[in-house]
Amino acid sequence: MSTKQAGSPKREERNADRVVTSNRRALHEYSILDSLEAGIELTGTEIKSIRGGRISIGEAYARIIDGELWLIGAHISPYTHGSYTNHDPERRRRLLVHKSQLRDLRAQVEQKGLTLVPLRISLRKGRAKVDIGVARGKKLWDKRDASAERDANRDIARAMRDNQ
Repeated sequence: MSTKQAGSPKREERNADRVVTSNRRALHEYSILDSLEAGIELTGTEIKSIRGGRISIGEAYARIIDGELWLIGAHISPYTHGSYTNHDPERRRRLLVHKSQLRDLRAQVEQKGLTLVPLRISLRKGRAKVDIGVARGKKLWDKRDASAERDANRDIARAMRDNQ
């Protein structure tokens, strides 16, 4: 009778899904209409920096260039233990999606006022994934409405908590 032993804690931790960073600014600036998950083509030092949480996507956006999806403006800090093989922190990175997904994205983005923004970077089974959102920019009054609604929900939750 053979029994499998559980993997080491390190291996299980590495295989667990983990959100590395999220783009809260995008959720404030845009209304997200649709989203999809894409892989990121990275170098060795880039994935090591991402695992360390040293990535910023606040200024990033995605664009379809020559039939490929690219992540532009994401900053991945150089790996601290890297040598001359370290990467350029601001280089554009290719996103890995199926052609049918790319066709759908192109059709949606060609509509007036829609753009592609990264929503979050996560590690799934040791691989970096980015959630790309098809978004429409909010007007100033939309942002005010969202802020007022958030404040009202917070007040309601506080009142319910105090009444219990």
